[in-house]
Amino acid sequence: ITFDDIDNFLIYIVFGIILGGRLGYIIFYNFSFYYNNPLEIFKIWNGGMSFHGAVIGIIFFTILFSKFKNKNFFDLTDIICVVSPIGIFFGRIANFINGELYGKITDTSFGIIFPGAGNQPRHPSQIYEAFFEGLILFFILNYFFYIKGLKKSTGSITGLFLIFYSLFRIIIEFYREPDTQLGYIFDFLTMGQLLSFPLLMVGIIIFFK
Repeated sequence: ITFDDIDNFLIYIVFGIILGGRLGYIIFYNFSFYYNNPLEIFKIWNGGMSFHGAVIGIIFFTILFSKFKNKNFFDLTDIICVVSPIGIFFGRIANFINGELYGKITDTSFGIIFPGAGNQPRHPSQIYEAFFEGLILFFILNYFFYIKGLKKSTGSITGLFLIFYSLFRIIIEFYREPDTQLGYIFDFLTMGQLLSFPLLMVGIIIFFK
């Protein structure tokens, strides 16, 4: 895989993130609203992106690129997974700055009062996610990629990314306020947790196979 390949691949990835992230949010998080207001689908400046939808979009466009350019699918996804925690980190920091996707009410000393979320302090769940899904995941993957030499084992880094991201997301969702339009699914699961379980299973299969 050359630098020119990566330059071309980035175009595919951008489309995967935008289209997958948007469609994922529409389908998984707010389908009835967009079904009744179809023009709102195109107003991405109003927010509404899904990480899991973006993953699906990236997978689809990576398959297309690997077929067109005759590249190994997992060689490409391993490269994506090694660096993507950086983007996740800054994305969660942006969520924190915007005062969105905040956590549940807490009486801990590090609780934060978010504008528009009442007067009670809440878990800064965006910071939790930035730390674990961003920084910690970045160091885990790069440790195994460079020091443990898993870059020679195609697909292993992809599997590890899916495993650790899903575990971190499932745990942190217990401290995060569920989406108001959805609430809890089966009275105890959030949509983020529900979507993370399949990713976890796929990650385990990829890593051990």
